[in-house]
Amino acid sequence: MAALHTKSVMGAPFSLAAAFRSLSIAAPKRSFSTSPATQSVPRLPPTAPVYPHGESQWYKQQDSGLYGGATIQFGNKISKGRNEGKTRRSWKPNVRRKKIESKALGENLFIKVTRRALRSINKADGLDNYLVSDRPTRIKELGPFGWNLRYQVMNTPQYQEKFAEQRKQLGVPKPQTMDEYMASKQAEIEQKIQDIDLDALTKPRRTKLQALHPK
Repeated sequence: MAALHTKSVMGAPFSLAAAFRSLSIAAPKRSFSTSPATQSVPRLPPTAPVYPHGESQWYKQQDSGLYGGATIQFGNKISKGRNEGKTRRSWKPNVRRKKIESKALGENLFIKVTRRALRSINKADGLDNYLVSDRPTRIKELGPFGWNLRYQVMNTPQYQEKFAEQRKQLGVPKPQTMDEYMASKQAEIEQKIQDIDLDALTKPRRTKLQALHPK
């Protein structure tokens, strides 16, 4: 009986150590995040034209809104006190989220826009006119996000009718759709395959010696 008592007493510290070892003193993880979710760039359909300038190489945030070509800038803050010197600093664009009306799409779009792009939109008399402009500088400052909105606006019935009237006045034929273009290319490929002379391709070539001394 005494042996059993000593065994239980001797085993107590080990069981307590195992119990305390299983406890964790690390701080509990938060189940939420205070940082806002990043706005992803919507993907264009496969039939849409590719954005000619591509995605941003350095300032990736401007791909998810209308930044008007504004990017983060770097420079020096020069102090004029007793300890004159230079301190590196950066200037970020003035970005805000605003609701902007699109008459062609018939809805208010809640997008990220800079003050620089907002002035251009007001000067162009609306978001649709800002997006549809064909100036090279405007297309370059749209970015992938603006290029996607431009494609949506230009495919609305309102702008399709407008483009049809302009083509009629200028005498320009209606452009082919992607399906019609692929069908015409497929017909050209099939015609080229039919025109191939298989006998000429399978005929063995003559060597230089056979060309100099024909039989």
